[in-house]
Amino acid sequence: MALAAKLQLRQSQSLVMTPQLMQSIRLLQLTHIELDRFIDDEIERNPLLERAEPQDDAASDQAQKNDAAPEPASDGDWFEAETQWSAEAISDKLDSSLENLFPDDPGTSERLGPDLTAQWKSASGGNAGGSSSEGFDVGDMAATAITLREHVGEQIALAFADPAARLIAGELADGLDEAGYLRADTAEIAVRLGANAAAVAKVLDVCQTFEPAGLFARDLAECLSLQLAVRDRLDPAMKALVANLELLARRDFQTLKRICGVDEEDLLDMLAEIRALDPRPGTAFLGGASDAIVADVEVRAANDGSWTVELNAETLPRVLVDHIYFARVSGHAKNQTEKDFLAECLQNANWLTRSLDQRAKTILKVASEIVRQQDAFLVHGVRQLKPLNLRTVADAIGMHESTVSRVTANKYMLTPRGVFELRYFFTASIASAGGGDAHSSEAVRDRIKQLIDEEKPVDVLSDDAIVDMLRESGVDIARRTVAKYREGMNIPSSVQRRREKRALASVGR
Repeated sequence: MALAAKLQLRQSQSLVMTPQLMQSIRLLQLTHIELDRFIDDEIERNPLLERAEPQDDAASDQAQKNDAAPEPASDGDWFEAETQWSAEAISDKLDSSLENLFPDDPGTSERLGPDLTAQWKSASGGNAGGSSSEGFDVGDMAATAITLREHVGEQIALAFADPAARLIAGELADGLDEAGYLRADTAEIAVRLGANAAAVAKVLDVCQTFEPAGLFARDLAECLSLQLAVRDRLDPAMKALVANLELLARRDFQTLKRICGVDEEDLLDMLAEIRALDPRPGTAFLGGASDAIVADVEVRAANDGSWTVELNAETLPRVLVDHIYFARVSGHAKNQTEKDFLAECLQNANWLTRSLDQRAKTILKVASEIVRQQDAFLVHGVRQLKPLNLRTVADAIGMHESTVSRVTANKYMLTPRGVFELRYFFTASIASAGGGDAHSSEAVRDRIKQLIDEEKPVDVLSDDAIVDMLRESGVDIARRTVAKYREGMNIPSSVQRRREKRALASVGR
């Protein structure tokens, strides 16, 4: 059979992910903070994009409000009056379509008074009514949170006069982790700096006296020992207890009493002292305040007994396309390259605004279906949380399961029962013992915790006993599942709980 080359023309269809579609998919899984950063980057690259600030939409209304706004009653209320005043002031051709992805001024001296005006000038670095004080934030006057490295560095400068010792201390400080533990190898530091091991150990001994107590410890036992030494409580019995923390973790109180040579009452007092210590002394100097969770969706009870699901306006960035600027600039384009650039900017800007709008609608649609599915949870609590998976929600709203997965990632819902991540409402299903409706794994966890909290010292429940009680209430669950849920909630075993309850009961007598 002879081989020959030939040409064939074939027509086929395939799904192509355009850059715009990929961008839309990416926007779905971004948090509102990440989305703000993304939009800032796009605005920097695209001259046709701009943010729609609240005051821009209400500029005309604000002008009327300013005319009718009363003057402050007194100079003493200037901060409250100015804050309230400011709050009132802030009140295309595409290569594809979205349908392929989705199915659907602090004031003048007369107002503030001479004393307050002088204070404002001092704080803002400019005159009270000038532009230099615009955007001044009282929070800027607060001291910046000190970091652990800065805190230790200040104490090193005071504790060591010898430059060589100060250099060693600096190397040790660089080896601290965020909890304040020394993770660097002292022998390696000695070799790297050309110092002997004794000198490094001497510097380390001084560093371990820094505040807060426990810094520069190499393990948990040493961290607790340093803090007990400062309190003058590192006696032989306490040393033995700290040296056997693994027995304490297992709640083997009988062995601890024998090793430490104390009775039950003394042992419990020692345990209370251990609990009062800080196992991570460096965490107080992590620096910067943690961001509070801002809910993306708000759920409120309606008058008719249903639920109102709304998007949080604070998490929805508003972006506008400046068509006026585009018309003005495009008329002065000198060549085809400039025209193509402007056309591309306009296309990307239009697509971004539509993607943001579709993102908001998709989040609302998914959240509304979750509320509909978990209505019993909102009314009665976690015991009524139903088993739910991504496919159930995706089928109900006519979207792909992967789209629902992206929407629920790192998004939060504010409900009358608190703030929950959207993923919280998706729980595994545990079969019913009587053949009825399945139970949510989260509801079963809560039931296990309640049973253990209500147990008596003379009747500590084993995992097998919990299985029997759950089956009597209609939950078909295996013993290993109960043990897994119990360990996931950091609840000790029945043997450990029995030891602890007996020790507490003996002290009570």
